[in-house]
Amino acid sequence: KFLGPGYTVKASMGHVRDLPKNKLGVDEKTFKPTYQVLAGRKKIIDELKKFAEKADTIYLAPDPDREGEAICWHLAEELKKSKKKIYRVMFNEITKRAILQAMKEPGVIDMNKVDAQQARRILDRLVGYKISPLLWDKVRRGLSAGRVQSVALRMIVEREKARLAFKSEEYWSLTAKLAASEPPPFEAKLQKRDGKKLEIHSQAEMDEALADLKGVPYVVKGVVAKEKKKHPIAPFITSKLQQEGYRRHSFTVKKTMMLAQRLYEGMDLGDRGTVGLITYMRTDSTRVSSEALESVRAYITEAYGAEYVPEKPRVYAARKQAQEAHEAIRPTSLELSPESLKPFLAKDEYNLYVLIWNRFVSSQMESAVFDTTSADIDAARYTFRATGAVIKFPGWLAVYGGGLEAPEPKEGGPAAAAPAEDDAPDEAGGLLPALTEGQEVRLNGLDPAQHFTQPPPRFTEAMLVKALEENGIGRPSTYASILATIQNREYVDKDKGKFVPSELGVLVSDLLVESFPDILDVAYTAKMEEELDEIEEGRVKWVVAIKEFNKKFSKDLKIAEKQMRNVKTEETPTEHTCVKCSKPMVVKWGRYGKFLACTGYPECRSTAELATVSAPAAAQDGEGAAEGGATQTAVSPASLHEETCEKCSKTMVVRRGRFGQFLACTGYPDCRNTRKISVSAEGEVTSAKDRLLEELCTQCGKQMAVKHGRFGEFTACSNYPECRFIKLKEVGVPCPKDGGAIVERRSRRGKNFFGCGNYPKCDFVVWYKPITRACPDCGAAFLMEKK
Repeated sequence: KFLGPGYTVKASMGHVRDLPKNKLGVDEKTFKPTYQVLAGRKKIIDELKKFAEKADTIYLAPDPDREGEAICWHLAEELKKSKKKIYRVMFNEITKRAILQAMKEPGVIDMNKVDAQQARRILDRLVGYKISPLLWDKVRRGLSAGRVQSVALRMIVEREKARLAFKSEEYWSLTAKLAASEPPPFEAKLQKRDGKKLEIHSQAEMDEALADLKGVPYVVKGVVAKEKKKHPIAPFITSKLQQEGYRRHSFTVKKTMMLAQRLYEGMDLGDRGTVGLITYMRTDSTRVSSEALESVRAYITEAYGAEYVPEKPRVYAARKQAQEAHEAIRPTSLELSPESLKPFLAKDEYNLYVLIWNRFVSSQMESAVFDTTSADIDAARYTFRATGAVIKFPGWLAVYGGGLEAPEPKEGGPAAAAPAEDDAPDEAGGLLPALTEGQEVRLNGLDPAQHFTQPPPRFTEAMLVKALEENGIGRPSTYASILATIQNREYVDKDKGKFVPSELGVLVSDLLVESFPDILDVAYTAKMEEELDEIEEGRVKWVVAIKEFNKKFSKDLKIAEKQMRNVKTEETPTEHTCVKCSKPMVVKWGRYGKFLACTGYPECRSTAELATVSAPAAAQDGEGAAEGGATQTAVSPASLHEETCEKCSKTMVVRRGRFGQFLACTGYPDCRNTRKISVSAEGEVTSAKDRLLEELCTQCGKQMAVKHGRFGEFTACSNYPECRFIKLKEVGVPCPKDGGAIVERRSRRGKNFFGCGNYPKCDFVVWYKPITRACPDCGAAFLMEKK
């Protein structure tokens, strides 16, 4: 549509060639790669060749980064037989202006970028195809290792080890609630004793301080008032957009990039056609074009006033490795306001666009100005401090009000919460009354509080991306794939949005760190990323960089083949005996981690799961458990293996099913009795036995029992599953259709609803719980409880 009828536009659908899947595909002496057309791309290549024969000139226009440049080169290699002139077209936004400008100034393929992409691909292939078979041999089939993913896994594992090794320490704070001769009342925190910083670590120390403060006057020692500025934040780069997307809207990294891709490729805006709404979203540069700067300064002047525009455009310092040819992520046009686009965008697309818009506009606004006041108040030997601030001029905060990026909680300190959307910045405290030196203030009360230092927090997606970025690991285009890979390989799980290494993940990480300390070293991996940047800049030859890497890697690989622990052959003796042949059981490694196996193998193939339970963490303070909730503990439950089936008296063993671990009768399939495994508050592992009731089953006459299922307790026939009668919970309200009892049910998706107990004869259902009260307005038989 932009170029007109003289052009034919075709898509390659991304990469068309890659290294072969079934072999290394790299010459181990020259490191020359062997490429082949990807499965499913041959038809596309043939079509492109057909159109290339008819065309006068070929323009290649993939994304403006290393991967895009490599796609250009692979396409050029496939299309060169057409003997047509081939140009490289580069643009950072899909708008008519940007594309027509790029077509006026076509360039050539940048082979330095291609070499950098090739070097990264070959490095990843060498690591993956050399280490993965070693893990297959030493641990189990199907495992994989990656040059960058393994470093990310190591960071998660080491964070978890630090949490387990962390010892919480008690500390106390003391807040004085004060009032001056004029309102408002205010608070002051205890800071010093005898002029020295005071730390209180026990109830006894706090009691001593409270005793000292009893009945003493509180006098203002000094007041400091000053003006303070808070400067705006740079426009988004990829990693910051991923972090803010998670913090503001709980978007995963993958979702943020998917939404950004849609906004970049363009949305149908009705009469205006399809328009790209943001610039290229894989960037580590904060640079903004001069045209965009002029446009945003004019917009701020018109929308907010001249006082909100700084004297000169703001320029933000870029990271050392940033590709300055790119721009920051910004709207392609300030005429495309979020409100004007709202009818054309889905909710999540709109939210991300608003975030990008506000960040960009605010980045070119004046600083926010605060009037801050700090007052020290003496009480006998002790000094309290009160602080307050008032926004004097909002500046950029008028647009990006909740824009402070959340700090990561410090190890050994209280956990820091992420600011909410409408949070004021840290300088904006409460108002203080007019205070003067020597003034006595009134004490309304002292509020002592006990706290405990917190372990280092587990990584969220946003925190891990931030850590990778700060350590120079990976690049904007790779963060999403790194996070996806470590989850797909089952090396990590997520608990309330935070990464927890699996038992397998810890094992693989430990083995790799021990055998390949260089590759798993954060600084070394960052150095490799810098070398790839140097290749892109033409300062290093890609073959030289790979040779240097492979020299050390090959030596480590040979040592690892001989010395790496062979987990497959490891057997740890236990006190358990086989329920089938009475031989000793040992702990071995399998697909799902550790399990119990009979030493009589292969004659006896009896196995049993080790019960893995979540033992509740002890409460750290008066408000609840330590950050992270529960700790994962592998338990070898001897007591469980001594339990017998109440139906056939055979031994019960731990099994793994679709919804986790459970106890099952060894008499299966003749006896299908199962029990849920549970853990007490003290961490004791038990099985949830049925509780027999005096009530009899209406279908088979046997006793009813309270059982334990996936969604909790339920009442059913004790002969379940042979007799599948389940008694549903009645709410005490008759069905308005046929007078049957209304019962509580659960849908396939696990959502509760209420329906007639005579279903399917009666199809009455409601989502909300009926209450035995008539409607006071219309006299309906019952009300419904809504929350």
